[in-house]
Amino acid sequence: MSVSRRQALARTGALGVGIAFTGAVSELFAGTAAAQHVGHTGYGPLVPDPNGLLDLPEGFRYKVLSREGDPLRSGEGKVPSHHDGMAALPGRGGRVHLVRNHENRATARLGVPTVDGLTYDPAGKGGCTALTLDARGDVLSERVAVAGTAVNCSGGPTPWGTWLTCEETEDRAGTNGYAKDHGFIFEVDPADPRRTGAVPLTAMGRFQHEAVAVDPRNGIVYETEDAFVQPFGLFYRFLPHKPLGGTGALRAGGRLQAMRVPGVPDLSAVREPGARFDGVEWVDVPDPLAKETSVRLQDYGRKGITRAQKLEGCYWGGRSVYFVSSYARSEEGSAADHFGQIWRYTPDRRHLTLVVVFGPDTDVQLPGESPDNICLAPSGGLMVCEDGNGAQHVFGVTRKGEVYEMARNRQAIGTEEDPEWGEFAGVAFSPDGRTMYVNCYTPGTTFAVTGPWRR
Repeated sequence: MSVSRRQALARTGALGVGIAFTGAVSELFAGTAAAQHVGHTGYGPLVPDPNGLLDLPEGFRYKVLSREGDPLRSGEGKVPSHHDGMAALPGRGGRVHLVRNHENRATARLGVPTVDGLTYDPAGKGGCTALTLDARGDVLSERVAVAGTAVNCSGGPTPWGTWLTCEETEDRAGTNGYAKDHGFIFEVDPADPRRTGAVPLTAMGRFQHEAVAVDPRNGIVYETEDAFVQPFGLFYRFLPHKPLGGTGALRAGGRLQAMRVPGVPDLSAVREPGARFDGVEWVDVPDPLAKETSVRLQDYGRKGITRAQKLEGCYWGGRSVYFVSSYARSEEGSAADHFGQIWRYTPDRRHLTLVVVFGPDTDVQLPGESPDNICLAPSGGLMVCEDGNGAQHVFGVTRKGEVYEMARNRQAIGTEEDPEWGEFAGVAFSPDGRTMYVNCYTPGTTFAVTGPWRR
């Protein structure tokens, strides 16, 4: 679909039919805070921003908290490039700690500054920065939280108030100038980064990590692998030796397993929302460190393993974990095409359910690699970051299945003749649900959006 046609459909409200949901939509939000609120059909059309940064519905406003290239308030250097995954964690006295990934490769223009005690590999330009906001939403501090990592894409919060940042790479020492192996998860305490330092959680696997979600009842960590070329990625769980042990406990190690859905080698082959698979199995990963062979290429026995193209967002809601396959393309080796799936795994019953499918068999197709990062919205439903072609949006998805535009990035990059727009990432809400935080990937910008969220 061309951008012009898509924008015309958005203006007429036709995006409301652009998603296919399971018949029992309420199961997507069962047991979550969002389930307590009634879904809606959006907040109205987007109003062009006279400052050319962020279009929002009438009644909403934004504040720019941080932009790449500006000085870090800590004096440690400049705000790094490529703002990606993010979490908003509660602090004392109404404060909010924002911990933000920087998906920097070895060639990044502005890497995360190296800081003694917080740097894993001095050759790595990725990492995290942390902002502390006061009760009014103003920035009190901004500093490096971990440095010397690589391609920090997404991650996830822990029940004990830290952030697990994920390296989306398998580069070894000696590749791209790196001095150490990469492809790990690191724990980050945004309130006091020196508590966690720069220690790779090696037992959680070395692969192209994307996002994680922690079961708050037993501490099991679920992990997605963003592999967009064959062999496609796997969905994992990590059984820690010290479950719910608090900050630093994941260093004690554990057991990494990959998901097998009997009879389903490729999740893209499932087309019907509501399709449920019982008896999901978990298979031990032979070599989590991938010393000789990538984790997804290892031998999982004659029954094989279940794969999916481009597994990305992951979150815990109620008694289930949800994860995203951003797209699947048969021309690239997937069993079928789609523009995004959201899956629900319920551990207590070992059920896997396809909850949401975006295109191509719908009247309106969200183009490109969409959806990406997702989070629950306080008004009921989801917020979804778009990562595709053309104009880039944050979309809302109601509990009834309607899709609406929540924000549009106006910061054009590229040329005037061939403009491009940076994707959104890291959408998250403040603990009180009154502020949405979201990143623009390029140019790296962190926004705080306030307005009538519960309207």
